[in-house]
Amino acid sequence: MQRIVCSERDDWQATAESAGFTFHTIDGERYWDERAYYAFTLDEIERDIEAPTGEIDAMCLELAGRAVKEEQYLRRLKIPEAFWDLIAASWRRKEPSLYGRLDLKFSGSGPAKLLEYNADTPTSIFEAAVFQWTWLEQAIERNIIPKRADQFNSIHEALIEAWKTIGATQALHLTGLTGNAEDAGTLAYLEDTAAQAGLKTTLLDIEQIGLRNDGQFVDLDESPIALAFKLYPWEWMFHDAFGKNLSSAPTQWIEPPWKAILSNKGILPLLWEMFPNHPNLLPAYFEDDPQAAQLGTSFVRKPIYSREGANVELVSAGITLLAEEGPYGAEGFIRQALAPLPNFSGQYPVLGSWLVDHTPCGLSIREDENPITGNTSRFLPHAIL
Repeated sequence: MQRIVCSERDDWQATAESAGFTFHTIDGERYWDERAYYAFTLDEIERDIEAPTGEIDAMCLELAGRAVKEEQYLRRLKIPEAFWDLIAASWRRKEPSLYGRLDLKFSGSGPAKLLEYNADTPTSIFEAAVFQWTWLEQAIERNIIPKRADQFNSIHEALIEAWKTIGATQALHLTGLTGNAEDAGTLAYLEDTAAQAGLKTTLLDIEQIGLRNDGQFVDLDESPIALAFKLYPWEWMFHDAFGKNLSSAPTQWIEPPWKAILSNKGILPLLWEMFPNHPNLLPAYFEDDPQAAQLGTSFVRKPIYSREGANVELVSAGITLLAEEGPYGAEGFIRQALAPLPNFSGQYPVLGSWLVDHTPCGLSIREDENPITGNTSRFLPHAIL
């Protein structure tokens, strides 16, 4: 694994705009950054990233299967009891998952370590699937990277095939916070992949979903929403006004309700409990568990529910090195062993390993001068050399 400084395409911004990548710059700062790329060997991709990603996903599915049978798991994850049956029913029906992203620490030396699982509403998929592939092709053409360079990236094709399995020729509604540029871009991209798979699609804001007297969720045309992709977290849906109607409404959701188990950082101590000393896991405990003392005075403190690095603290030898502000933490915290990210020329990268239909199929990288990856951390492309 290397971080290689390179020339950027002089027309990359115009290329991004023409592709619909309108959030390539956030608050005047680069989000997409191709002034460097991360290079891997094929062996590193296949042995150190792809294979562990599949293994971690299998462990997560085993955990989900246990959780729907043993309520102690759902209680420890602070999932509201009113939705336990909804979650269990979706698991028993084997409702399909479209995608997810494991965030990994990896430096090229030693096994990749799971930092967390973005199981419910992962973004940055357009950048990973499409725009970094465009960069690869054009960077080869322009002699920016070696001619024989490749990329771990079949995300786009995998999404289209997954939609065919999930939706057949059904009508699909896609919903989320469309006023947010990144969310809107992600929804538009996923709508495009669904359309390529043959689904009829409708995009609407989450606040535009209505509820009919018969308990059916409907769109602005009063058409029933039978199949819906939501870029909106389950824990938010549980507390929204229509949350009480989720169990009785016939809508099938992507991601399914059982993904509410895996999108919770409480799975980190549960996985460690189930698979102690697994080479791709870090020791982790619920903060109120006496065993958390095993971590000593160095650990990462994470809220059970949190997004984009909010309310995360890095503690070393009892001293808080870094703490991000945010609105999370009411449900409690977990502590995970402190595993500093590798430092490449003052940049700290986190690897995002993508799964589509439970199959590892691509890689994305976010880096920052801050060792806590947040919403504005830059996206850099990668190549296999």
